[in-house]
Amino acid sequence: MDPTLLEIIVCPACHADLELVDDDREAAELVCEGCGLAYPIRDGIPVMLVDEARKPG
Repeated sequence: MDPTLLEIIVCPACHADLELVDDDREAAELVCEGCGLAYPIRDGIPVMLVDEARKPG
């Protein structure tokens, strides 16, 4: 994922910064440092919809 994009996008739910978690290409996601929601990355494109985010466990 482009580092420049990572610097400017924020969590749509709480507006906190996001951290890239890249276990492998298939399971990559952006995790919010504030509320903990995890947004999936599909085909290299982050899906920044709160309804699509995985809730913190």
